[in-house]
Amino acid sequence: MSMIFFACVVRVRDGLPLSASTDFYHTQDFLEWRRRLKSLALRLAQYPGRGSAEGRDFSIHFSSFGDVACMAICSCQCPATMAFCFLETLWWEFTASYDTTCIGLASRPYAFLEFDNIIQKVKWHFNYVSSSQMESSLEKIQEELKLQPPVVLTLEDTDVANGVMNGHAPMHLEPAPNFRMEPVTALGILSLILNIMCAALNLIRGVHLAEHSLQDPGNWFCWLDQTS
Repeated sequence: MSMIFFACVVRVRDGLPLSASTDFYHTQDFLEWRRRLKSLALRLAQYPGRGSAEGRDFSIHFSSFGDVACMAICSCQCPATMAFCFLETLWWEFTASYDTTCIGLASRPYAFLEFDNIIQKVKWHFNYVSSSQMESSLEKIQEELKLQPPVVLTLEDTDVANGVMNGHAPMHLEPAPNFRMEPVTALGILSLILNIMCAALNLIRGVHLAEHSLQDPGNWFCWLDQTS
């Protein structure tokens, strides 16, 4: 019986998915846990090491070391020891295949999609090979978990990530630009005075012209004819 349903490898600093297993489950509950996993991936930098979030039917386990984290959605019947052993195996396989430079330069989701074949093989191994054949590996992980227990997250922790709550995107508020007033220079003051004087002269000329046209309308029309 399958206990590990989905697994992925993500970059810790920004939650970018680097590779993932083929998804054969499309129930509403499973898709909801996929959303929770994606949301949690954005916050992995806050949880170095191992951690788990458990629900009624599914649980999320993650193992984060350095630049790379491996995450899985498992059945609640899946022992934590087996889940973390699976994630550690996956982590070693991925880091042996790709160096930190390639991982750091990845700019698009699932840049290492070909690693999906390895994920599927490792997932099949842990789902269908008996625990007795992995006894030594499981015992090692069990001892590590006793010495350093994984972080236990609530479902609310998987609902809130990067400011996203219950599917609503956050409103990003940008700080207002900080404009600084510069002192007025002497040249600026002189330019302002000249502009005021020119405006005043134009106003005076306009007033005199209007008075002249009202006193002698004939000359006004003659002046218009001359200027036409």
